[in-house]
Amino acid sequence: MDYKNLKYKITTGCDRGLCHKGVGRQDKQLNTYDWLADVPGNTQSTDLVEVQFKNTRKGYYHNVNNLDLKKGDIVAVEANPGHDIGVVTLTGELVKLQIKKANLKSADDIRRIYRLAKPVDMDKYEEAKSREHDTMIQSRQIAKDLGLDMKIGDVEYQGDGNKAIFYYIADERVDFRQLIKVLAETFHVRIEMKQIGARQEAGRIGGTGPCGRELCCATWMKNFISVSTNTARFQDISLNPQKLAGMCAKLKCCLNYEVDNYMEASRKLPGKDIILQTQDGDYHLIKADILAGLLTYSTDKNVTANMETITAERAHAIIEMNKQGEKPLTLQEDDKQREQNKPVDLLAGESITRFDKSKKKKKKKNKQENKQENRQDSKPENKESKNPAGKSDKSGKSDKSEKLNHSEKSEKSEKADNSENSEKSEKSERKPGRGDAPRRNKQRGNRRPADTGRNDQE
Repeated sequence: MDYKNLKYKITTGCDRGLCHKGVGRQDKQLNTYDWLADVPGNTQSTDLVEVQFKNTRKGYYHNVNNLDLKKGDIVAVEANPGHDIGVVTLTGELVKLQIKKANLKSADDIRRIYRLAKPVDMDKYEEAKSREHDTMIQSRQIAKDLGLDMKIGDVEYQGDGNKAIFYYIADERVDFRQLIKVLAETFHVRIEMKQIGARQEAGRIGGTGPCGRELCCATWMKNFISVSTNTARFQDISLNPQKLAGMCAKLKCCLNYEVDNYMEASRKLPGKDIILQTQDGDYHLIKADILAGLLTYSTDKNVTANMETITAERAHAIIEMNKQGEKPLTLQEDDKQREQNKPVDLLAGESITRFDKSKKKKKKKNKQENKQENRQDSKPENKESKNPAGKSDKSGKSDKSEKLNHSEKSEKSEKADNSENSEKSEKSERKPGRGDAPRRNKQRGNRRPADTGRNDQE
C-alpha cells in the first residue's frame, strides 16, 4: 500500500462513530446504544427487531413485511390473543446478541410484526393504559380479601385491551387459582400472572441510587446475579446493612462489579494473622489498602498504637527475614526511624492579651474625642473675650487660663463629691440609738473632773 500518496479524509458527524441514530428517539428503560447504526447494510443483514413495551418488558420479532423500521417507531406486533403495541428499540446485528442475553431457546418465542401503529390502534392503546392504575388498586383489595400473602406491584394491559398481565411479589409459593377467577369476572379480560423479585420491581419502577445515577436495573442490567456479604468482606467494606442495601432493600448489585479486582489484588498481600518481628517489637496488621498495596501495622493487636504504614513488598521481605531468624531494626526500608509527629501550637508567637489592645485603643480614641469636644465648646467663649484673636501670645495665655479653669472646676467638683460622701457617712454614724445617750453622758462625766483639776492647777 502506498502510504505516501494516501489521501486523508476529515471525518465529521456519523463518520466518527458518534451517530445520533444510535441513540434514537425513545425514552424507554434499558436503552441500548446501537453503535452499528451508521454501518451500511446493517438493517438488511437480519430481519430481527427488538420491541419494548411498558417499563422493562421487551420482545423480539421478525420483520416479515420488510418495513423500513427505525429506532423509536411505534409498531403493532403479534400477541396471544390479538395484537400489542410497542416501540422499536434496536435493529440489525446487535439484536442477535440481545437474543443470546435473553436466553430465547425456541424459535416459537419470536413472533412477527404486523404494521406501523395506526391512529385507531393508538386510541385503543391509550384507553387500555388509562385503566391500569384502577385495576391494580382493585386487584390488591381482592387479594387481601382472599387472604393471599402476596403484593401486586404493577398491572400492564395489552395494546388491544384483551389481556392484562399482573406482576406480583411473594416470598413463598402462592395458590392464586381462585384469584384468577375473581379477576377475570371483575375486569372481563384474560389474566396472566407473573412473579418478579424485588430487583425486577425496582427496575420496573425506576429511580436514583445513592451514587446519584439512575438505577442499573432500570438502564442496562437485565440478568441479575446473586450478591452475598462475602463480596463486601473481600472489598474491606463495613457490614452496615443500611449502606449495603439498595433501593430494592437487597444487597447492591454494584458490589459484584469490582470483586474480581479486589480478589486478585488481595492475593499479593500477606495474611492477616502474620506478625512482623523487629528489634523495636512485634507488629500486628490493623488496616490494609488492597488496591494501593499498603499495609498499616500496630504494636498492639487491639489498640492502634505506634502505627506504621509499609508496602506489601516490604512486608514480604520482613517475613522472609523472620523465617531466617533475622529481625530488622524497624519496619521502614533501610531501617529508617519513623519521624514522630510533634504537636503543632496554633497560638505560637501570639500574645494572650492581643485582644485587649483593641480595647485600650478604643478608650484612647474616646478620650481624644472628648478633649476635642471640650475645646470646641470653649472656642465661642474665647471669641466673646476682650483680647484680640490675632495675637498669638494672648491666645496662648487664654488657652492656659481655660485649662486652669477647667482643672479648678474638676477639682472643686471632686471636693464637693467627697464632702457629700463624708457628710452622708457622718449622718449615718450620728443616727441616735437607744443606748447612745448614756454613753455620751459618761464620756462628758469623765472629762469634767480632768478639766476642774487643770483649772485648780492654773
